[in-house]
Amino acid sequence: MKYSSSVDIQSPKESVRPFVSSLSQYPLWMPLVHTVQEIDSETWWVELRAKVGPLARSKRLRMRRTINSSDHIRFERQEDDGKKHSPWQLDAKIFDHPLGVTVVMEMQYGGSLWTGGILDKVLATQADAGKKRLAELVQRS
Repeated sequence: MKYSSSVDIQSPKESVRPFVSSLSQYPLWMPLVHTVQEIDSETWWVELRAKVGPLARSKRLRMRRTINSSDHIRFERQEDDGKKHSPWQLDAKIFDHPLGVTVVMEMQYGGSLWTGGILDKVLATQADAGKKRLAELVQRS
């Protein structure tokens, strides 16, 4: 599964970057990210949760920041238990435009737990809600 979404925010890059460069900030604006526990400055335990009617699916991942430049941040799943796991990757790219920035979020998942019809739509809905919350949060700060 690969999902991409973008949002225009009327703020400078320096105002947006703190909210997308640390996974500790994601529960503030991304409904899919239920809880985050920092392991160190580059690594987090992340619980993703999506609800479909009365059912909820959750997944706990160990994510590491692998790219951290001024306009590109990437988090990738890096478990430390020696087992093979489905890949997860989250990219945030920040592009300047005349009224502020465009933030492009791209999520890639290589497993089967979160894929298949309705869950794909739930993930897309949560990601879309997240970009709206991100814009509101940045505007208020």
